[in-house]
Amino acid sequence: MIKETAMGLEQLRRTRLGMGARAFDPAEVQRFRADGQWRDRTFLDDFLDHAASTPDKAAVVSYVRGRPLPETVTYGQLRAYVDRFAAALLDLRVGRGDVVSIQVANGWEGPAMALAAMRVGAIPNLIPIIYREHEVRHILTDAGSTVYVAPQRFRGYDFAAMALRLQREIVTLDNVFLLDADESVDPELSFTGRFVEPRRELDPFLGATLESLRPGADDVAMLVFTSGTTGLPKAALHTFNTAWSGYRNVVVNALDLTADDVAFMASTLGHLTGFIHGMLVPLSMGQKVVYQDVWDVDGMLDMMETEGLTWTLSATTFALDLVEAQKRRDLPLASRLRAFACGGASIPPGVAIEMDRIFATSLVPLWGCSETGIASIHHLGAPPDVLDASDGYPVPWQQTRVVDDDLTPVPAGTVGNLQVRGPGVFAGYFGRSDLTADAFTADGWYDTGDLGTVLPDGAIRIAGRSKDIIIRGGQNISAVEIESVLYQHPQIQEVAVVAYPDDRLGERVCAVVVAHGADRGLTLDALVSFLEEAGMAKPFWPQRLVVVSQLPRTASGKVQKFVLRQQLADGLLEERA
Repeated sequence: MIKETAMGLEQLRRTRLGMGARAFDPAEVQRFRADGQWRDRTFLDDFLDHAASTPDKAAVVSYVRGRPLPETVTYGQLRAYVDRFAAALLDLRVGRGDVVSIQVANGWEGPAMALAAMRVGAIPNLIPIIYREHEVRHILTDAGSTVYVAPQRFRGYDFAAMALRLQREIVTLDNVFLLDADESVDPELSFTGRFVEPRRELDPFLGATLESLRPGADDVAMLVFTSGTTGLPKAALHTFNTAWSGYRNVVVNALDLTADDVAFMASTLGHLTGFIHGMLVPLSMGQKVVYQDVWDVDGMLDMMETEGLTWTLSATTFALDLVEAQKRRDLPLASRLRAFACGGASIPPGVAIEMDRIFATSLVPLWGCSETGIASIHHLGAPPDVLDASDGYPVPWQQTRVVDDDLTPVPAGTVGNLQVRGPGVFAGYFGRSDLTADAFTADGWYDTGDLGTVLPDGAIRIAGRSKDIIIRGGQNISAVEIESVLYQHPQIQEVAVVAYPDDRLGERVCAVVVAHGADRGLTLDALVSFLEEAGMAKPFWPQRLVVVSQLPRTASGKVQKFVLRQQLADGLLEERA
């Protein structure tokens, strides 16, 4: 598509923002506020207060692979960067309701840019650093992003070339800026030259301008793309209040967090886990947060002592890595890590007990999704055998129910569809009022697509998913999205993408294929190369390929993926190299 000038783009963005949001019931809003679950402050307000009261306290400590020492940014310095970046956004005519997309490795720049977007009333959209052209094109187009920030190159991938290609295609994408840009890059695209070096925060009139643009608690705080069963990701909208109730309040209460705690984040800040629990929660509480740009389990073990880490929230995979790495070391470790909140994949039996034995750390299971916030969680200090038995207890201020396909509540101990409603449930899908309406029942419950049961003690145990999602190392992967690309492969007649179990990542990706005619030459390497050329990120690539003569189907013709998953788990399908 050739980029062209379009009339009314700004009005279109505002309209799409409103189109996707649902109307909250006034009586419920009144109850949310009366219960203290909604308030009149934002994460940005909290951060600015801490920056004013503790300017010399370390806010962000960034460990970058290949650099001998970390970089530390204090609350006062981070506040200066936030205002400096906000002024740069104003110079670019970015304002209320505009979307600023940020795809960077973990470091201080991501939080500074996200908070700066909030500072001018814009909406930050964090993108996982692992995403490539296929996913990023969809996100930037769907969000109508006006600004896109990415590294020039990261882990061998040329983000600069991708960004310039996308800018030529996407009508709304007026501005592209590159971190760590070298002399080969047009100076106009340098993030350092545009945002970091000019000290715009010294403008005596800036403070009043930014104060007039400060968002309210019911404004949209973030645009988070979440994998779904319809193919490409959908953009979920959370307000400052829904995110505060659904995430911040839950984890702070469950883990007994204070400003003295030290957070660690292994997940990318472009993932909702990293953005919320690696940025918004610690910085709104005045905590120090420690990042790695690339996951390094031995580095984290060292940081547990040198940085005094006390809590983290991440995928099960990272906990498994910690246990195995410390066993290999077989050296004493002075750990202060009290809590490792864990979601995104089922926790293998015994891991909570091992975390307690090796690190004196509570592995705190939780369950939720991008749309609902955390819906169930255990509490710090629960016995390891209790932590090992379920995915937590329902959050008191959220409502959770288990129903059959007719929406009739099922008895305790019976597996059914898990549904949630309450003050932490999202505001809707950006620009898609149709999807927003479809996601809720007539009486206001959000259908999570997860299957589960209520145990005798009232805890929730996840039993599987009704949605076509694969969870690989905490990353949600849409099977439909992969299938839609693979159907373009000339050797593929039919394809079903399904999960198969993995001890470390929870699940991996398998493509079960019916080849055209008698073509038996299709290989896994060829399949992966095809997806790479299509611009699909590596986590979406299948790790197994199975070629079959036909796919199992129901009488109505629907592919029975549960049959394929069971056959893979039982080793009944022959893998092709």
